[in-house]
Amino acid sequence: MFDSLLIANRGEIACRIAATARRLGIRVIAVYSDADAESRHVALSDAALHIGPSPARESYLDIDHLIDAIRRSGAQAVHPGYGFLSENAEFAEAVAAAGAVFVGPPPAAIRAMGSKVNAKRIMGAAGVPLVPGYHEDDQDPAVLAAAAESIGFPVLIKASAGGGGRGMRRVDSAGEFEKALEGAKREAMTGFGDDTVLIEKFVTQPRHIEMQVFADSHDNAVHLFERDCSIQRRHQKVVEEAPAPGVTPAMRTAMGDAAIAAARAIGYEGAGTVEFIVEGAKTGRSDGFYFMEMNTRLQVEHPVSEMITGQDLVEWQLTVAAGKPLPLRQDQIAANGHAIEVRLYAENPARNFMPQTGRLSHLRFPEPSPHIRVDTGIREGDSVSMYYDPMIAKIVTWDTDRSATLRRMRGALMATEIAGITTNLPFLAAIAAHPAFGAAELETGFIETHSADLIPEATPASRETLALAALAELLNIAAEAASRAGTVADAHSPWHARNGWQLSGCSETTLHFTDDAIRKSPVIAIRARPEDGGYRLFLPEGDAMVRGEMGSTGALLAEFDGARLSVTILRDGDALQIIGPGHNHRLRRADPAAATESLAVTGGRITAPMPGRVIAVHAAAGDKVRTGQALLVLEAMKMEHIVLAPGDGVIAQVRCAAGDQVADGEELLSLEKPQPANA
Repeated sequence: MFDSLLIANRGEIACRIAATARRLGIRVIAVYSDADAESRHVALSDAALHIGPSPARESYLDIDHLIDAIRRSGAQAVHPGYGFLSENAEFAEAVAAAGAVFVGPPPAAIRAMGSKVNAKRIMGAAGVPLVPGYHEDDQDPAVLAAAAESIGFPVLIKASAGGGGRGMRRVDSAGEFEKALEGAKREAMTGFGDDTVLIEKFVTQPRHIEMQVFADSHDNAVHLFERDCSIQRRHQKVVEEAPAPGVTPAMRTAMGDAAIAAARAIGYEGAGTVEFIVEGAKTGRSDGFYFMEMNTRLQVEHPVSEMITGQDLVEWQLTVAAGKPLPLRQDQIAANGHAIEVRLYAENPARNFMPQTGRLSHLRFPEPSPHIRVDTGIREGDSVSMYYDPMIAKIVTWDTDRSATLRRMRGALMATEIAGITTNLPFLAAIAAHPAFGAAELETGFIETHSADLIPEATPASRETLALAALAELLNIAAEAASRAGTVADAHSPWHARNGWQLSGCSETTLHFTDDAIRKSPVIAIRARPEDGGYRLFLPEGDAMVRGEMGSTGALLAEFDGARLSVTILRDGDALQIIGPGHNHRLRRADPAAATESLAVTGGRITAPMPGRVIAVHAAAGDKVRTGQALLVLEAMKMEHIVLAPGDGVIAQVRCAAGDQVADGEELLSLEKPQPANA
């Protein structure tokens, strides 16, 4: 085994790899960019080397910088993690040239699967089932359009060199094809430097089921069962589970044999994932799956396979990379129970899953146990950067069967607390609670089908939430009064009292809030009167009695209408975050003198919805545009976002160009209202 390991990655996966390496007594060497100088993966390492500025292309994607770090550190092996350069054959070759072992497959195997077109040809020759499609070199748009017609709509356009849903478009008719092809090619070139695409038949009610495979240099190859990754948004996985519900032993055997054949066909070594698309109506049948692609690396969702097999897949990777045979034969690998993983992202599902940036002012995960696992690279107080993927953590649960595992997941999500940034936590909880998910009615269109349930309209703060916010403020006011009272010498003075006493009797306080969940929220006035060791609150929906105690960490133990409650209250300036089991609401203290809401005068300014890089501008000064027209394309956190015209008008000024890096809220264009014809 190796004495030292350089992890050419960051965040959660770097922390995950470091945990196994340190358990095996291997010295861990981290690399970091400017943005990651104080990150968790650096703190967990034995040594850390700076590799460049914050943008990934100047640090984690810069082969020269990484090779220099390998040489400086003297690392015996290099683990690429996933993403970044994990499937880059040139990097694997450069690692070997630097005198280190690449913990991954041979460069030839990476190249063989790096092109989806080439991969389809190899798999077809190996007898692996393929989806009907066009996988040829001729990229003439007319040829591609004719191929789509021949295959029959709907079809999928897919970037040959891509992954993660980038460069992918569904096309339902011939009239949509040209525009979709243009978008897919542009996104593929931006993301992968190669705009080659392939076209495949779109499988109805598709499920995404993949096989975890392993091979070594001693001609051994095995699989560690399948995972279902059908719950996706924007073609990226959100929920994964193992084993896949509904897969019969016959289908599992056929799929496992096909995955091993795929690995053998390219002389594979190490961990890999063979991904299949399964026709929903054929789930469980040995002829109901088709090869999609092979990922020549460890997958994000590998923990569910580890949970059901009891194996450490990173340890297996290191074992194979060290030239040793696989730890187990196929007949020694058994699956036990069921595991589910959800990906917790800094993103706003209500805004088309737009990534979010900012500081995590509060972060609590459920306690780890044999039933609960949390993989993360972020701590409370850390920030989610614009430069990298916005995943905060992976929450994984295990139990003896799917229903018990799902109950564990619901509890784990209720025990997770986050403040300071918008996340998909409520969205994940809604999936876990949805009857269709509970019934394992899985397909890649699950989120779109059930979006109204999973992403409901924002609702105002409940009566209970308002009462708890008011109680927290009143306790805070009382604590400040007690602190001031301590400075009064006469303990019998009424000014020493802490019960709201004033010359005209016990005081009544009015608190004013606005609700962040409601756009243009009206000011909510709550009157409070000290009573019976607590407060009588006069809420918009009637009065209530509350009392409680506030801890130093924001834990509020309260009694509301006779019921005992426990929530966390976080303060950020004039904002109050109320975090309880299954809910998270943000209110703001309002100034009653400014109760009339002022409207921001934008003057036609169209601003960046998030920090990112402009990759295309579709408008010029003087252009007449219509509501909803695409004006430019912004790339942020591995996703494309189209900025649309908010209304009819004329472009007055364009303040950015393709390639520009822009900040959140920065003006991109300005729009003037069109003048009447007789003006």
